[in-house]
Amino acid sequence: MKISGFTMVKNADKLYYPISAVIESVLPLVDEFVVALGDCDVDDKTMEIIEKINSPKVRIVHTVWDLKKYPNGMENARQTDLAKNHCHGDWLLYLQADEVIHEKYLPVLKQACRKYLNDEEVEGMLLKYVHFWGDYYHYHTAHSWYKKEIRIIRNHPDIHSWESAQSFRRIPGFDGKSYRNKEGTHKLKVVELDAYVYHYGWVRPPHLMRNKTKALATIHKGEEKVKQMEVQKRFTFDYGPLNLLEEFKGSHPKAMKSWIARFDWNDQLQFSGKPNSQRKPHKHETWKNKAFTWMKKNIPGMSQTGDYKNYILLKKK
Repeated sequence: MKISGFTMVKNADKLYYPISAVIESVLPLVDEFVVALGDCDVDDKTMEIIEKINSPKVRIVHTVWDLKKYPNGMENARQTDLAKNHCHGDWLLYLQADEVIHEKYLPVLKQACRKYLNDEEVEGMLLKYVHFWGDYYHYHTAHSWYKKEIRIIRNHPDIHSWESAQSFRRIPGFDGKSYRNKEGTHKLKVVELDAYVYHYGWVRPPHLMRNKTKALATIHKGEEKVKQMEVQKRFTFDYGPLNLLEEFKGSHPKAMKSWIARFDWNDQLQFSGKPNSQRKPHKHETWKNKAFTWMKKNIPGMSQTGDYKNYILLKKK
């Protein structure tokens, strides 16, 4: 049995993505790790960062992004597919450039890959999520944040990245460009694992969080639309009061140790009080979302109501 890790990334250095920690967190598990590295800006050092990992398991595939041909976030899916196509494993472990696996879960993943290797009904595996926000000590449990996602898939040519690369689907006869076309696609049959992905995509110095937000908006809406929306403004990103979130009391992956040591924006965060009324509320700050979150936590039978489920969950022992 072989396991491949894979990801796609562009400008990880400039946009403060912990790409080195992402890769290093699963190197003990995988037989190879493929990185689809986009055409980064000239002042970005992502390639150098990846090369410093200095592991024979890591392989870089150079790519070019085309947001005009693949709009609405589909370039993310295409880049993910480009990395997937270079993987040789029986199982493929996908991590985005801000997702890290704690070392305590590696045995769980390996055991599951062995257990279901010859069970063809299992097309993928579902992992749980911890979504950090603002710093490394607060995380989301609000309704607007997905709780689980497919992160391990079989190495099958019909399985492709989906929409904006959040998930995967089986797409027979895929045309290579219609990542948002649902017709003729099939949700993957998956098993759920008792393992978590630590998502650090919303933990950055506020001024760099602003830059990342603009980059995401450009991928999904296009450069012209972003200019009209004035996404990048002179003020820095406002995370809002962190006491609205859950406090994280666990341990972080060892691979994140040096990255977390860089944390130096504590004095720019708000830990109590009311959100700034001069900005648009974050999803978790809206009354509708707060009400929905409360109902899901307190009313029996509502815990998964309205959750995003791009999969068919199998009941396996």
